[in-house]
Amino acid sequence: MKNDPPDIPIQSLADITPRLGEIRKTLADSREMLLANLVMISEIPAPTFSEAQRVRFLVDRFAECGLDRTSTDEVGNGVGVLEGAAEDPTQNILVVAHADTNFDTTDDHTVSMREDRVLGAGVGDNSLGMATLATLPTLLDRLGIELQSNLILLGATRSLGRGDLQGLRFFLENADTPIEAAVCIEGVQLGRLSYASLGMLRGEITVTVPEVYDWTRFGASSAILILNDVINRLMAIPLPRKPRTSILLGSVRGGTSYNTLATSATLRFEIRSESSKIVHNVGDAIRDITDELSAQTAAEVKVDIFAQREPGGVPFGHPLVAATRHIMQHLDIDPHITPSMSELATLIGRNIPAVTLGLTTGENLHTGREMIRIEPVYTGLAQLIGVLMAIDQGVRRAH
Repeated sequence: MKNDPPDIPIQSLADITPRLGEIRKTLADSREMLLANLVMISEIPAPTFSEAQRVRFLVDRFAECGLDRTSTDEVGNGVGVLEGAAEDPTQNILVVAHADTNFDTTDDHTVSMREDRVLGAGVGDNSLGMATLATLPTLLDRLGIELQSNLILLGATRSLGRGDLQGLRFFLENADTPIEAAVCIEGVQLGRLSYASLGMLRGEITVTVPEVYDWTRFGASSAILILNDVINRLMAIPLPRKPRTSILLGSVRGGTSYNTLATSATLRFEIRSESSKIVHNVGDAIRDITDELSAQTAAEVKVDIFAQREPGGVPFGHPLVAATRHIMQHLDIDPHITPSMSELATLIGRNIPAVTLGLTTGENLHTGREMIRIEPVYTGLAQLIGVLMAIDQGVRRAH
């Protein structure tokens, strides 16, 4: 590719790592700006498919930072581009954070600040990621860091649940510039390092008992008991130890009261495996189970598969992964290597070298008591900036 910089071996990161300590200190001095963005973003509800207000805040922040190229697209993504310092920059680095949260608009989004922590719905997943996007151009300016590459900042919509990463997919399908490498940012946990994706199927099984139903027929039961039978049969599906495979049962809902037989019940589940073939085989087995129980009980037992991923990624020794581990080690971050089924999977599917990083530590995720710690954020941001500098110098490609 024209103007493609050479691969940079790990020892050439020596001009980056000595700066990380000073970068971390300067970031701590910018505490108020980051936390202000975090609080304001966190208090804007953004359930999947309803992220417009939060994205508008992000794009406004991009404009206030002086970014000339800011926009939203047809699916609501918020985009800002920090132009590279090269005379004619042709390299593009993507930093992406999902804009949506697991909380409804009716949930309490009040944020509480303590000296060392922030509490509130979605502060860690992923309001901190969005606040980082909003603050990053100013932080780089204060640090005196000018990347030669263009830095594309993306607040991606429709990522979670039934959103199935639609925002990022749309952006990549319609981008008019190639992406050389990408970093996905999540608020928690600091130390997270993802560079590969598992195969996955995600869906819901819904049991519905007709209003006119013969409760005296053999096998007739409430929707909850039928769903319990579904769960027992799912757990009886034989799974191999290698390739590693699991069935995750995430949520069960059903019924309306104490003294009324439930006429509907729903199970949310996810199949994960290192093998795409096994994922699809287990999916077929689940369809057989639901079809059989529909025939046996006369209830409607339906499975809806609405998301899937293919396994893949870059190897452990890939220059981007190696450089990231080197930077984490220099900042005394203990890497926790885990596969990802989120934005990283979409980038992998398009052969874009990418990693997912966490920014701080936290607890009680996906509850109204969600909490993140402030002090580790500066280390997480120094890590992110170090990785961006490394990518800018050419560590993104395999040898």
